[in-house]
Amino acid sequence: MLFRRLRSRTVHHERQPEEEYIATAGGGGGGGEWRSLTVWRKSLVFSCTGFTVINSCGDLVYRVDNYIGQRRGEVILMDASGKSVLTVRRRKKLRPIENWQVYEGEADDGSRTRPSSQNQPICTVKKHVNLLNANQNVLAYVFLGNSDKRYAYRIEGSYPNRSCKVLDSSRRVVAEIKRKEAMNEGASFGLEVFLLVVGPGFDSGFAMTLILLLDQMFS
Repeated sequence: MLFRRLRSRTVHHERQPEEEYIATAGGGGGGGEWRSLTVWRKSLVFSCTGFTVINSCGDLVYRVDNYIGQRRGEVILMDASGKSVLTVRRRKKLRPIENWQVYEGEADDGSRTRPSSQNQPICTVKKHVNLLNANQNVLAYVFLGNSDKRYAYRIEGSYPNRSCKVLDSSRRVVAEIKRKEAMNEGASFGLEVFLLVVGPGFDSGFAMTLILLLDQMFS
C-alpha cells in the first residue's frame, strides 16, 4: 500500500498535504462507489484485544492487535500482512479536552529532539465536550496536522449504538458506521460486529482509525 502525501504546488486552490493524504492514501473504491467493510471488535490473535476488518469479498483488510503490556494510549492499525498503516496516540499533555493525534505508519515514541516530517501528525482529533447543552449530536472534531483552528471533519451520532456519520466541513457525509443486519430474520450481530461504509475518495484506513478513536472515547 502506497501512501502519497502530496506537496502543494501553488498557493491557491490546492489542498494541504494532510488533506491530500486523507483523500488519496491507499484509496481504492474507484468509480465513485461506496465501499462497505465489516468490522469485528475482536483480534484474531490469541490473548490480544483489538479489531478485525474484512471487505465484501471476505478478505482481511485491516487488523488491530493490542498485546498485554503494550504502550498505553497508543493503538496501531495494520494491514492484512501486519504492516503498520496508521498510529493513534493520545496526547500526553494535560488538557481540559481529551485529544489524540494520528501518524502515518508506526510513529516513534517522540524521544527525538527534532522529529522527522514522517513523524508529524496527519491530524488531531478532539472529543467534543458538551458544556452548554449545544450540538448534542457531535462526538468529535478532526483537525488537519497540529492545527485546532478550524475542523476538517466532524463525527456525529452515537458510537455505543454503532450509528455515526463523518461529515466534512461542507457537511457532506464521507463515511458512516452502521449496525450490521443479519440475513436471517430475528438474528442479530449485536454491537461487536458492525459496518463501516466509506465514500468515494475517502481513505478507508483513515476511516477505520476514526473508529479506533471513538472506541477509546466512548468504550
